Amino acid sequence: MSELITRISEELQNGKAKIVKELIDEALTAGLEAKDILDKGLMAGMDVIAAKFKNNEVYVPEVLIAARAMNAGTELLKPHLTESGVKPIGKALLGTVRGDLHDIGKNLVRMMLEGKGIEVIDLGVDVSPEKFVETQKEEKADIIALSALLTTTMEEMKTTVDAFVAAGLRDEVVIMVGGAPVTDNSRLNAGADLYAADAATAAELAKKAIEDKKGA
Repeated sequence: MSELITRISEELQNGKAKIVKELIDEALTAGLEAKDILDKGLMAGMDVIAAKFKNNEVYVPEVLIAARAMNAGTELLKPHLTESGVKPIGKALLGTVRGDLHDIGKNLVRMMLEGKGIEVIDLGVDVSPEKFVETQKEEKADIIALSALLTTTMEEMKTTVDAFVAAGLRDEVVIMVGGAPVTDNSRLNAGADLYAADAATAAELAKKAIEDKKGA
């Protein structure tokens, strides 16, 4: 039966959403656990893509089609996962900071986070510090992920972190920053906790931070 799960992982890496869905149907009919299909099939396949992306063995288009296959498979599994009480490992609040309209990097981070079993609330682009804070009050996310692609908007990262401090929410979240001009120095200047150089690293750091926070 594990052969089916291996094939799901492989076809996800190939970006074959239709085949992934057919194989998941087959696996469910054969009585395989939805959680195993998710963890050892979909998420394992996305881990391979993430590692290849990090090593420049695949590029943005390949990641996008693999993520599309992942999403198609996850949608199919959702009712089964809910039935068996499987929950996301944590929640991340994601957005490109105020004044910045770039979203490709942010979208890649979202896909990688979802590939690690993290629920993502994506606020989009040009997100004000107030919007981050207000959403956090409602959603109680574990991670706040801030993206900036312009040197001129990097200062907004600090403004956003300061807004969390002012709202008394800073201690309840791990704040991560990233984007083309961002460095670990930018993280220090902003007062954030984590810096990720790429989407795959962002997902790894977020997963570890959530596990540490929850004492896993």
